[in-house]
Amino acid sequence: MSHPDHFALFALPPRFAIDETALESAYKAVQSKVHPDRFAAGTAAERRVAMQWAARANEGYRTLKSPLPRAAYLCERAGVAIGAESNTAMPGPFLVQQMEWREALEDARRSADAKHLAGLANGMAAERSRVIAEIGDAIDRRSDYAAAAKLVRQLMFIEKFGDELRAADEALSHPREASA
Repeated sequence: MSHPDHFALFALPPRFAIDETALESAYKAVQSKVHPDRFAAGTAAERRVAMQWAARANEGYRTLKSPLPRAAYLCERAGVAIGAESNTAMPGPFLVQQMEWREALEDARRSADAKHLAGLANGMAAERSRVIAEIGDAIDRRSDYAAAAKLVRQLMFIEKFGDELRAADEALSHPREASA
């Protein structure tokens, strides 16, 4: 199969701002047509094609449902590679913010301070929302995919750091399970 156009598959406009209800409905409609169970009595070729279409629908749905993969997909679809592995350049203020977040996380871990950790998580959630809004503006309003790609790299860090915050919170909430 060639590179799929997830938006075309679900008959949705190629935009960052997405109607999640329309995406969900379109996904269910596609899955109901191509689900492999519908082709269980078909030929091997029909079953294989159904599996390919179902996999394509699943991949498309996962990509479009979440802001980070959707933004990366839109940038790459527009010919702008995210380059997260090779391009780690970040704006100076964001680098300073990263260091402050890391220090705050270490302080919260060291002191086992759940309130401090919760405050850090709230700040990260606000920053995540701000970056997602900027990505939407860069893609949908300005069609500036290069700016969006830079913001996607920032969002990747924010998402990864959010995972670390959740792990730290889990370790504070269940200290024996985390150390076992």
